[in-house]
Amino acid sequence: MVGVVIAVLIVVVLVGGFLLVARSRRRPDGVDSFRRQIDALSPDSRRPTIDKMKPAEPPADDEDGAHGT
Repeated sequence: MVGVVIAVLIVVVLVGGFLLVARSRRRPDGVDSFRRQIDALSPDSRRPTIDKMKPAEPPADDEDGAHGT
């Protein structure tokens, strides 16, 4: 009987502790989230992706003016 009471108390303390920790975690502020999304759309943050997509150099002409065909 005493063992059951101790087990129930331990479970209650563990669940209470878990709920306290889960509740105390700070949720991200809506304004901060919005600012991060806007910053991700800025030209500076997109530049590495745009640079990857640009062609390196136009193909060089041969001596007769034709492109390597």
